[in-house]
Amino acid sequence: MTVDSGNPGPVIWMTACIHGDEIAGTVIIQELFRLLKKEIQHGKVHAFPIVNPFGFEQKTRFIPYSREDLNRLFPGNERGSLGERIAAIIYNTIIDEHPDLVLDLHNDWIRSIPYTLLDQDYEFSTNPDMVKQIRDYAFALGFPVVKDTEHLAGSLTGRLIQNGIPALTLELGASNYVNEMNIETGVTAIFRLLQSIGMVKQAVGSSQLNFAHAKGRILQYSQMPLSSTSGIIRFYTGAGEMVKSGQMIARIYNVFGKKQESLYALDEGLVLGCSDTSLSFPGSPVMAFGVNGK
Repeated sequence: MTVDSGNPGPVIWMTACIHGDEIAGTVIIQELFRLLKKEIQHGKVHAFPIVNPFGFEQKTRFIPYSREDLNRLFPGNERGSLGERIAAIIYNTIIDEHPDLVLDLHNDWIRSIPYTLLDQDYEFSTNPDMVKQIRDYAFALGFPVVKDTEHLAGSLTGRLIQNGIPALTLELGASNYVNEMNIETGVTAIFRLLQSIGMVKQAVGSSQLNFAHAKGRILQYSQMPLSSTSGIIRFYTGAGEMVKSGQMIARIYNVFGKKQESLYALDEGLVLGCSDTSLSFPGSPVMAFGVNGK
């Protein structure tokens, strides 16, 4: 998909549904393009609304025929596996346009808030101008900004950053179904970003979520503490809430109702989401947090 203002300006790429069950980004792109056809004034926007059509058709995160995670295969290989060939087409098409920014749209846990995820590779860039651009773009969206603490080899955003192209991952709430509030929030945030770089005259919509407590800060992603027991999780806080260090966040009970353990926040932070299941096992994540960097 492409919408071109016909005037000079930034070039933006958007991708969605790299994981085939993460469909909200596809709907956000559809809604954005309906608006941009009337509102864009400078530059142009391209999009791949469904990067993983095989996974989309079979409602799975992976490429079903090869069980590959497409977002671990970039920049791809034109003579490689099925996933590597798809990754090569996507990657080469994007870099041929020399975009000013790439937004890769994803979904997270069912009970989660939207947030902007910085690929760990941005920290190691030797291009200070690009690092500043990435940070500016991230804050312009208005979501909490969270730095990934795990290096994801072969991710689209990581490979683009390594190639000198600013890129961000947007986590936009639940997978598998369309949450209209998250769609509106995502469209509003991206339009706000496009306004900040002069591509549209004014923002549209209004976010129903308030992220003032995370404004101007880069948080670190954390899934600690993990469960140490098997059982049923009872949550005592939820997505979008702030927790203090030492605050109880959950308890785990066995099938007879006997408490197995209590879990406490290790740091002050923002709850990004809660596990999709209330069943735990030793080593399983219970919640995800954005915590202040050390």
